[in-house]
Amino acid sequence: MAFLGPREKGYVQQQLAGLPRGVTLMVFSDGAAEGSKAMETLAAELAEAVPALQVRTVPASGPEAEQFGTDGRSPALALVPEGAAAGPANGIRFFGFPGGYEFSSLLDAIRRVAGADPGLDSALLAELVARQEPLHLQVFVTQSCPHCPRMVQLAHHMALASPLVRADMIDAAEFPRLASLYDVQGVPLTVIDGRPAITGAAPERRMLAELRGGRS
Repeated sequence: MAFLGPREKGYVQQQLAGLPRGVTLMVFSDGAAEGSKAMETLAAELAEAVPALQVRTVPASGPEAEQFGTDGRSPALALVPEGAAAGPANGIRFFGFPGGYEFSSLLDAIRRVAGADPGLDSALLAELVARQEPLHLQVFVTQSCPHCPRMVQLAHHMALASPLVRADMIDAAEFPRLASLYDVQGVPLTVIDGRPAITGAAPERRMLAELRGGRS
């Protein structure tokens, strides 16, 4: 099944035109599941449409999955910029097929990784640069949620700003056990270091307040 028709392909080429460096779409796949096959197909179509993109498919479980912290989950996707050293270059992760409204989050992440530009306000950026402890953000989404990309992209921008930040987009429908663990009743739900913290879309200042423990 093809995901990008001529119209979608043209849109992708427009959005990803002039990338300053290449990006490898690293797909963690179990090979057999429908979700993994869909992720592999989408990545291949993107690379066909945009020469600056490459695809590398690796097993969902194994040394590289452990290195990238994908925890054996599939489908999963990481973005590696051209010229990066071996291993993760950032903490941006997609767990589940980035379709529907989340396709915009994937294109945004590719542009940001290629340009190494987190695009954050100065206050939040300064907070992340000064941070000395790891931070794990999990944003639960559904493909039909129009408000979810805002939180996914904010989390991914934060992961690009600091090597201590890991930011996961998680499709609640594809990972129901994980969604149940955090009692996801609505999306987007942003979990900060294992604590459900923000329900709905929120501005950077709300995220900054959460990182400061309620201090604005």
